[in-house]
Amino acid sequence: MTRIDFYVGKTSSLQARLLLACKIVMKAHQQQLHTYIHTDNAATSAKLDDLLWTFQDISFIPHALAPSREEIRVLIGHDYEPMENCGLLINLSNEVPDFFSRFERLAEILDQEQPVILAGRKRYQFYRDRGYNLEYHQLNS
Repeated sequence: MTRIDFYVGKTSSLQARLLLACKIVMKAHQQQLHTYIHTDNAATSAKLDDLLWTFQDISFIPHALAPSREEIRVLIGHDYEPMENCGLLINLSNEVPDFFSRFERLAEILDQEQPVILAGRKRYQFYRDRGYNLEYHQLNS
């Protein structure tokens, strides 16, 4: 069964959510986990793609926009459904990804923006009502 963690920041900014996603991707990359980052649209995917190139001066996380023909551990997309290498799913959209249950782990990233937090509560209830074990992490930033 998919392990689900909710990470809730104190800010109301997409940029802060994307930075948190980068930090989670960095940890997953260090653990050699295949990671798919699901966004709500092409613009958010492109912002995250750019940020992964620049968010840390001393490290590099190989990644690509989905779909990719390259064998790469980190993919970013908004209209793509991974069929293999389903280690970690990072959800930056306001919807439950239809394919979340094929992943070992799911990280839901929320902030204090009203539509984001309300959609996050609905997803939390959706997962809870289906018997998933949920972890909640209130972040200081």
